[in-house]
Amino acid sequence: MTESSGLSIIGAGRGKPGGKCFRAFDPTANAAYGVEFHSASSSDIEHATTLAAAAAPAFARSAGAQRVILLESIANHIETALPSLIEIIPRETGLPEARVRNETARTCLQLRLFASVLRDGDWLDARIDHGDAARSPPKPDLRSMHRALGPVAVFGASNFPLAFSVAGGDTASALAAGCPVIVKAHPAHPGTSEIIGLAIQTAIRECGLDAGIFSLLFDAEHSVGTALVKHPVIQAVGFTGSQRGGRALLALAAQRKQPIPVYAEMGSVNPVFILPGALAARAETITDGLHASVMLACGQFCTSPGLLFAADGAGYDDMRARLKSLFAESNTATMLTPGIAEAYRHGIKALAQHPGVDVLAQRDSSGSQGGPALLETDAATLLAHPELAEEVFGPSTVLVRAESVAQLTKLAEHLDGQLTATVHAEVDELGNYATLLDVLQSRAGRVLFGGFPTGVEVNHAMIHGGPWPASSDSRSTSVGSAAILRWVRPVALQNFPDALLPPELQEKNPLRLRRLVDGKFSDVSIS
Repeated sequence: MTESSGLSIIGAGRGKPGGKCFRAFDPTANAAYGVEFHSASSSDIEHATTLAAAAAPAFARSAGAQRVILLESIANHIETALPSLIEIIPRETGLPEARVRNETARTCLQLRLFASVLRDGDWLDARIDHGDAARSPPKPDLRSMHRALGPVAVFGASNFPLAFSVAGGDTASALAAGCPVIVKAHPAHPGTSEIIGLAIQTAIRECGLDAGIFSLLFDAEHSVGTALVKHPVIQAVGFTGSQRGGRALLALAAQRKQPIPVYAEMGSVNPVFILPGALAARAETITDGLHASVMLACGQFCTSPGLLFAADGAGYDDMRARLKSLFAESNTATMLTPGIAEAYRHGIKALAQHPGVDVLAQRDSSGSQGGPALLETDAATLLAHPELAEEVFGPSTVLVRAESVAQLTKLAEHLDGQLTATVHAEVDELGNYATLLDVLQSRAGRVLFGGFPTGVEVNHAMIHGGPWPASSDSRSTSVGSAAILRWVRPVALQNFPDALLPPELQEKNPLRLRRLVDGKFSDVSIS
């Protein structure tokens, strides 16, 4: 692995030293280490946005086949960098090698998924309605398709140094759409960000594309991100992080002369509802799976189950006792940053001090270590104190005892928007709980029957988003092929000569796309 320069990546070049410096932090050793990284200066930001603005028109017009090659090239270069990633990511984050390998594979899968989306072409939503000059009044010829919004700002996430960061889903989908991307690297893993940024820079150069379609800016604090969101060149924002961070970006975007969309995924408590039939039939299996899901990656997934709902009755006490034993026997683990660990301890302390909450199991922790915690309350207390349902990011969950199944539905109705909601039930008992399922579908972007919410598949059907405050726009997803629709808008062309139309809308359909022609889908020439 080559020595880092500590400077931002701006187009084909580098930023300049002089901004506030910071170093990577090893949470396992609880100490900073390595070279100094320089926060991007105002001139760096201006340079990156100028390059992006200049590159945007041609990149938006570029053939989908060109962008396919780019995305696949980025994936290839990331795979080549795997040895360096295995060396640096555990030191910057405390994550094990197995996680690095899995997340690298997932990141490359996302890039290749969007390459397949470009090959298919359905994302363009090409539509043609032929004109009729003989009609009174004359009917115009109208043709529409999606076009790229323009330069996009993407914020790297703290908990996924690869899959939701520099070359993560937001970057992959925006590049696929034809939007230049400026990434604000997360300071928790600057070395990792630089390796991935260089892989993207190399791929762009080898593909012969304008270097201005990608830049990576470092920042010790928040000033670079603030400047990007406020900059008139930026046309949309992608963010994965806390509610506080997401709300701040939304406010900045709304204050602009030209407000822009902010697609913020801000986490949730991912409630799990265990119905009586399932609890009586397989309490031990469900309990073991829930514990493993909560503990995965020290609870630092936005889909970690933070609320477990079950009605008092057969199986409840057995589940409670087994969960208590499992949490009491679980070890502390290294969290991603000292700040995340401190916020976790503060959240657990606030829950534990509430008079309506019992601490069933808790392991002490300090520094960057996070100790597992299992707490319990009842439905009446949670309904009276909705703050108990707020996310605590880390290896903990709250078990909620309901008096009846009817009360489970009432609890669901009082939940905020969620990324996920899970129901464990016997198939033959679900007919009695149709209302609960309807409520959960209104509250969550993804509803699971059985299983556990940690683990977000990368495919065409996945929805990773949900009603506020899980995300800022419940109509979108940050994972899955539909994420490309975040970065486009529909444009209609009226009465254009065929030679001036983009190939996607030309009469002979040279790209052989599936198009809606005069109200009917067609994938052949319409001349």
